[in-house]
Amino acid sequence: MQIKNKEILCIGEVLWDRLPSGAKPGGAPMNVALHLNAIGMDVAIASSIGNDDAGKELKAFLNKSGVDTQYIQEDESLPTSEVLVHLDENNNATYEICEPVAWDAIKLSDSLMEKAKNAGLLIFGTLASRNPIARQTIMRLLTYDGLKLMDVNFRKPYDKQEIVETLLQNTDIVKMNDDELVVFANWYNKHKYDEKSLIKWFAAQYNIKMVCITKGEDGAILYCDGEFYEHPGFKVNAVDTVGAGDAFLAGLISSLINGKTPDEALAFACATGAFVATKTGATPNYDMKEINSILSDISV
Repeated sequence: MQIKNKEILCIGEVLWDRLPSGAKPGGAPMNVALHLNAIGMDVAIASSIGNDDAGKELKAFLNKSGVDTQYIQEDESLPTSEVLVHLDENNNATYEICEPVAWDAIKLSDSLMEKAKNAGLLIFGTLASRNPIARQTIMRLLTYDGLKLMDVNFRKPYDKQEIVETLLQNTDIVKMNDDELVVFANWYNKHKYDEKSLIKWFAAQYNIKMVCITKGEDGAILYCDGEFYEHPGFKVNAVDTVGAGDAFLAGLISSLINGKTPDEALAFACATGAFVATKTGATPNYDMKEINSILSDISV
Protein backbone atom coordinates (compact mmCIF):
# COMPACT_ATOMS: atom_id res chain seq x y z
CA MET A 1 0.00 0.00 0.00
CA GLN A 2 1.48 3.31 -1.12
CA ILE A 3 1.25 5.92 1.62
CA LYS A 4 3.10 9.24 2.00
CA ASN A 5 3.85 8.71 5.72
CA LYS A 6 2.72 6.59 8.69
CA GLU A 7 0.72 9.32 10.45
CA ILE A 8 -2.91 8.21 10.94
CA LEU A 9 -5.90 10.35 11.87
CA CYS A 10 -9.18 8.71 12.94
CA ILE A 11 -12.22 10.97 12.99
CA GLY A 12 -15.71 10.27 14.31
CA GLU A 13 -17.60 9.03 17.31
CA VAL A 14 -16.19 8.54 20.80
CA LEU A 15 -18.60 7.22 23.41
CA TRP A 16 -19.44 4.90 26.25
CA ASP A 17 -20.81 1.48 25.32
CA ARG A 18 -23.32 0.53 28.01
CA LEU A 19 -22.92 -3.25 28.01
CA PRO A 20 -24.79 -5.73 30.22
CA SER A 21 -21.50 -6.17 32.10
CA GLY A 22 -21.00 -2.42 32.58
CA ALA A 23 -19.75 0.68 30.74
CA LYS A 24 -16.84 0.39 28.31
CA PRO A 25 -15.22 3.09 26.13
CA GLY A 26 -16.27 2.67 22.51
CA GLY A 27 -17.04 4.13 19.10
CA ALA A 28 -15.55 2.61 15.97
CA PRO A 29 -13.01 5.37 15.13
CA MET A 30 -11.84 5.50 18.73
CA ASN A 31 -11.59 1.71 18.92
CA VAL A 32 -9.51 1.63 15.74
CA ALA A 33 -7.26 4.38 17.11
CA LEU A 34 -6.77 2.53 20.40
CA HIS A 35 -5.87 -0.70 18.62
CA LEU A 36 -3.50 1.07 16.23
CA ASN A 37 -1.83 2.77 19.18
CA ALA A 38 -1.47 -0.56 21.01
CA ILE A 39 0.17 -2.05 17.93
CA GLY A 40 2.64 0.85 17.92
CA MET A 41 1.31 3.10 15.17
CA ASP A 42 1.34 6.92 15.14
CA VAL A 43 -2.36 7.73 15.53
CA ALA A 44 -4.57 10.59 16.71
CA ILE A 45 -8.34 10.75 17.21
CA ALA A 46 -10.54 13.72 16.27
CA SER A 47 -13.96 13.92 17.87
CA SER A 48 -16.04 15.82 20.44
CA ILE A 49 -17.17 15.15 24.00
CA GLY A 50 -19.53 17.00 26.29
CA ASN A 51 -18.59 19.19 29.22
CA ASP A 52 -19.71 16.47 31.65
CA ASP A 53 -18.33 13.72 33.85
CA ALA A 54 -18.74 11.10 31.12
CA GLY A 55 -16.61 13.23 28.79
CA LYS A 56 -13.92 13.85 31.39
CA GLU A 57 -13.73 10.12 32.15
CA LEU A 58 -13.53 9.25 28.47
CA LYS A 59 -10.73 11.72 27.78
CA ALA A 60 -8.84 10.53 30.85
CA PHE A 61 -9.10 6.96 29.59
CA LEU A 62 -7.75 7.98 26.17
CA ASN A 63 -4.90 9.98 27.67
CA LYS A 64 -3.95 7.01 29.83
CA SER A 65 -3.93 4.79 26.75
CA GLY A 66 -1.42 7.09 25.05
CA VAL A 67 -3.61 8.11 22.11
CA ASP A 68 -3.17 11.73 20.95
CA THR A 69 -6.32 13.57 22.16
CA GLN A 70 -5.48 17.16 21.23
CA TYR A 71 -8.09 17.03 18.44
CA ILE A 72 -10.96 16.04 20.76
CA GLN A 73 -13.21 19.06 21.11
CA GLU A 74 -15.46 19.88 24.07
CA ASP A 75 -19.07 20.88 23.41
CA GLU A 76 -20.80 23.09 25.97
CA SER A 77 -24.36 22.20 24.96
CA LEU A 78 -24.33 18.56 23.80
CA PRO A 79 -23.64 15.54 26.04
CA THR A 80 -20.95 12.89 25.69
CA SER A 81 -22.31 10.02 23.64
CA GLU A 82 -23.60 6.81 25.15
CA VAL A 83 -24.74 3.68 23.29
CA LEU A 84 -26.84 0.88 24.73
CA VAL A 85 -25.39 -2.46 23.59
CA HIS A 86 -27.61 -5.54 23.49
CA LEU A 87 -26.17 -9.04 23.09
CA ASP A 88 -28.09 -11.97 21.60
CA GLU A 89 -27.75 -15.63 22.56
CA ASN A 90 -24.62 -15.89 20.40
CA ASN A 91 -23.08 -12.76 21.97
CA ASN A 92 -23.52 -10.75 18.78
CA ALA A 93 -24.12 -7.06 19.45
CA THR A 94 -26.86 -4.66 18.39
CA TYR A 95 -26.74 -0.96 19.26
CA GLU A 96 -29.19 1.69 20.47
CA ILE A 97 -27.58 5.01 19.54
CA CYS A 98 -28.73 8.24 21.23
CA GLU A 99 -28.79 11.64 19.53
CA PRO A 100 -27.91 14.46 19.36
CA VAL A 101 -24.55 14.08 21.09
CA ALA A 102 -21.24 15.93 21.08
CA TRP A 103 -19.65 14.05 18.19
CA ASP A 104 -22.55 15.07 15.95
CA ALA A 105 -21.05 18.56 16.07
CA ILE A 106 -17.36 17.97 15.32
CA LYS A 107 -16.24 21.34 14.00
CA LEU A 108 -13.62 22.29 11.45
CA SER A 109 -10.62 23.97 13.05
CA ASP A 110 -7.28 25.16 11.73
CA SER A 111 -5.39 22.59 13.81
CA LEU A 112 -7.62 19.74 12.62
CA MET A 113 -7.24 20.79 8.98
CA GLU A 114 -3.47 20.94 9.39
CA LYS A 115 -3.39 17.50 10.96
CA ALA A 116 -5.52 15.99 8.18
CA LYS A 117 -3.41 17.70 5.52
CA ASN A 118 -0.23 16.13 6.89
CA ALA A 119 -1.61 12.67 7.67
CA GLY A 120 -0.76 9.73 5.45
CA LEU A 121 -4.09 8.04 6.22
CA LEU A 122 -7.48 9.38 7.33
CA ILE A 123 -9.91 6.79 8.74
CA PHE A 124 -13.58 7.70 9.06
CA GLY A 125 -16.90 5.90 9.36
CA THR A 126 -20.33 6.41 7.89
CA LEU A 127 -22.08 6.85 11.25
CA ALA A 128 -20.31 10.11 12.14
CA SER A 129 -21.81 11.73 9.04
CA ARG A 130 -25.40 11.42 10.25
CA ASN A 131 -25.38 15.10 11.30
CA PRO A 132 -24.67 17.89 8.76
CA ILE A 133 -22.11 19.61 11.01
CA ALA A 134 -19.82 16.61 11.46
CA ARG A 135 -20.51 15.53 7.86
CA GLN A 136 -19.27 18.82 6.43
CA THR A 137 -16.16 18.64 8.58
CA ILE A 138 -15.36 15.13 7.38
CA MET A 139 -16.02 15.99 3.75
CA ARG A 140 -13.68 18.98 3.97
CA LEU A 141 -10.92 16.81 5.43
CA LEU A 142 -11.37 14.25 2.65
CA THR A 143 -10.11 16.78 0.09
CA TYR A 144 -6.50 16.41 1.25
CA ASP A 145 -4.06 14.14 -0.57
CA GLY A 146 -3.51 11.38 1.99
CA LEU A 147 -5.19 7.99 1.66
CA LYS A 148 -8.81 7.95 2.86
CA LEU A 149 -10.39 4.84 4.38
CA MET A 150 -14.12 4.48 4.95
CA ASP A 151 -15.19 2.05 7.66
CA VAL A 152 -18.80 1.33 6.78
CA ASN A 153 -21.02 1.21 9.89
CA PHE A 154 -24.62 0.99 8.74
CA ARG A 155 -26.84 1.61 11.74
CA LYS A 156 -30.45 2.30 10.74
CA PRO A 157 -31.67 4.91 10.10
CA TYR A 158 -28.16 6.33 9.49
CA ASP A 159 -27.52 4.51 6.21
CA LYS A 160 -28.72 6.99 3.61
CA GLN A 161 -27.47 6.20 0.10
CA GLU A 162 -27.01 9.82 -0.97
CA ILE A 163 -24.81 10.61 2.03
CA VAL A 164 -22.70 7.46 1.80
CA GLU A 165 -22.13 7.86 -1.93
CA THR A 166 -21.05 11.47 -1.50
CA LEU A 167 -18.40 10.34 0.99
CA LEU A 168 -17.26 7.56 -1.34
CA GLN A 169 -16.31 10.11 -4.00
CA ASN A 170 -13.14 10.91 -2.04
CA THR A 171 -12.43 7.45 -0.61
CA ASP A 172 -9.58 5.10 -1.55
CA ILE A 173 -10.16 2.10 0.74
CA VAL A 174 -13.40 0.62 2.06
CA LYS A 175 -13.88 -1.91 4.84
CA MET A 176 -17.34 -3.34 5.54
CA ASN A 177 -19.02 -6.58 6.52
CA ASP A 178 -20.84 -8.93 4.18
CA ASP A 179 -24.28 -7.67 5.21
CA GLU A 180 -23.27 -4.11 4.38
CA LEU A 181 -22.04 -5.22 0.96
CA VAL A 182 -25.55 -6.56 0.31
CA VAL A 183 -26.99 -3.12 1.07
CA PHE A 184 -24.86 -1.60 -1.70
CA ALA A 185 -25.91 -4.42 -4.02
CA ASN A 186 -29.59 -3.76 -3.36
CA TRP A 187 -29.19 -0.06 -4.16
CA TYR A 188 -28.33 -1.06 -7.75
CA ASN A 189 -30.28 -4.32 -8.02
CA LYS A 190 -27.05 -6.35 -8.02
CA HIS A 191 -28.19 -8.81 -5.35
CA LYS A 192 -27.93 -11.77 -7.74
CA TYR A 193 -24.17 -11.29 -8.13
CA ASP A 194 -21.85 -13.76 -6.42
CA GLU A 195 -19.61 -12.32 -3.72
CA LYS A 196 -16.45 -11.77 -5.76
CA SER A 197 -18.34 -10.31 -8.73
CA LEU A 198 -20.12 -7.97 -6.35
CA ILE A 199 -16.84 -6.82 -4.79
CA LYS A 200 -15.40 -6.16 -8.25
CA TRP A 201 -18.53 -4.23 -9.18
CA PHE A 202 -18.32 -2.16 -5.99
CA ALA A 203 -14.66 -1.26 -6.57
CA ALA A 204 -15.38 -0.21 -10.16
CA GLN A 205 -18.63 1.60 -9.32
CA TYR A 206 -16.99 3.84 -6.73
CA ASN A 207 -13.39 3.85 -8.02
CA ILE A 208 -12.08 2.23 -4.83
CA LYS A 209 -8.47 1.01 -4.72
CA MET A 210 -8.92 -1.59 -2.00
CA VAL A 211 -12.02 -3.35 -0.64
CA CYS A 212 -12.11 -5.53 2.46
CA ILE A 213 -15.16 -7.57 3.47
CA THR A 214 -15.36 -9.11 6.93
CA LYS A 215 -17.52 -12.21 7.42
CA GLY A 216 -17.58 -12.74 11.17
CA GLU A 217 -16.35 -16.16 12.22
CA ASP A 218 -15.90 -17.05 8.54
CA GLY A 219 -12.95 -14.69 8.13
CA ALA A 220 -12.52 -12.01 5.49
CA ILE A 221 -11.74 -11.29 1.86
CA LEU A 222 -9.50 -8.52 0.51
CA TYR A 223 -9.53 -7.17 -3.04
CA CYS A 224 -6.69 -4.98 -4.28
CA ASP A 225 -4.75 -4.54 -7.52
CA GLY A 226 -7.19 -6.85 -9.26
CA GLU A 227 -6.43 -9.78 -6.94
CA PHE A 228 -8.45 -11.50 -4.20
CA TYR A 229 -6.95 -12.61 -0.90
CA GLU A 230 -8.98 -14.72 1.52
CA HIS A 231 -8.70 -16.01 5.08
CA PRO A 232 -11.16 -18.45 6.73
CA GLY A 233 -10.88 -16.85 10.16
CA PHE A 234 -9.86 -18.30 13.50
CA LYS A 235 -12.29 -20.28 15.62
CA VAL A 236 -12.38 -18.94 19.19
CA ASN A 237 -14.83 -18.91 22.08
CA ALA A 238 -16.44 -15.49 21.66
CA VAL A 239 -17.44 -13.48 24.72
CA ASP A 240 -18.86 -10.59 22.68
CA THR A 241 -18.18 -9.21 19.21
CA VAL A 242 -18.12 -5.53 20.21
CA GLY A 243 -15.06 -3.95 18.62
CA ALA A 244 -13.85 -7.09 16.85
CA GLY A 245 -14.25 -5.46 13.43
CA ASP A 246 -12.38 -2.38 14.62
CA ALA A 247 -9.50 -4.52 15.89
CA PHE A 248 -9.51 -6.35 12.55
CA LEU A 249 -9.19 -3.04 10.68
CA ALA A 250 -6.32 -1.88 12.90
CA GLY A 251 -4.51 -5.16 12.35
CA LEU A 252 -5.00 -4.98 8.59
CA ILE A 253 -3.92 -1.35 8.18
CA SER A 254 -0.91 -1.56 10.48
CA SER A 255 0.34 -4.64 8.64
CA LEU A 256 -0.08 -3.12 5.18
CA ILE A 257 1.57 0.16 6.22
CA ASN A 258 4.50 -1.80 7.63
CA GLY A 259 5.05 -3.63 4.36
CA LYS A 260 3.37 -6.97 4.99
CA THR A 261 1.86 -8.83 2.06
CA PRO A 262 -1.93 -8.82 1.67
CA ASP A 263 -2.05 -12.47 2.81
CA GLU A 264 0.03 -11.72 5.92
CA ALA A 265 -2.00 -8.60 6.69
CA LEU A 266 -5.31 -10.44 6.36
CA ALA A 267 -4.17 -13.24 8.67
CA PHE A 268 -2.97 -10.81 11.34
CA ALA A 269 -6.21 -8.83 11.04
CA CYS A 270 -8.31 -11.96 11.54
CA ALA A 271 -6.23 -12.98 14.56
CA THR A 272 -6.56 -9.51 16.10
CA GLY A 273 -10.32 -9.49 15.60
CA ALA A 274 -10.61 -13.00 17.05
CA PHE A 275 -8.60 -11.96 20.11
CA VAL A 276 -10.97 -9.06 20.86
CA ALA A 277 -14.01 -11.32 20.38
CA THR A 278 -12.74 -13.46 23.27
CA LYS A 279 -12.79 -10.46 25.63
CA THR A 280 -15.46 -8.20 27.10
CA GLY A 281 -15.74 -4.79 25.46
CA ALA A 282 -14.22 -3.22 22.38
CA THR A 283 -10.75 -2.34 23.69
CA PRO A 284 -9.39 -5.00 26.07
CA ASN A 285 -5.81 -4.83 27.25
CA TYR A 286 -3.67 -5.80 24.30
CA ASP A 287 -1.78 -9.07 24.47
CA MET A 288 0.44 -9.65 21.44
CA LYS A 289 1.45 -13.06 22.77
CA GLU A 290 -2.17 -14.14 22.76
CA ILE A 291 -2.74 -12.69 19.29
CA ASN A 292 0.36 -14.45 17.97
CA SER A 293 -0.84 -17.67 19.60
CA ILE A 294 -4.11 -17.41 17.68
CA LEU A 295 -2.19 -16.54 14.52
CA SER A 296 0.08 -19.57 14.81
CA ASP A 297 -2.65 -22.07 15.70
CA ILE A 298 -2.10 -24.65 12.98
CA SER A 299 -5.23 -26.51 14.00
CA VAL A 300 -7.41 -23.69 12.69
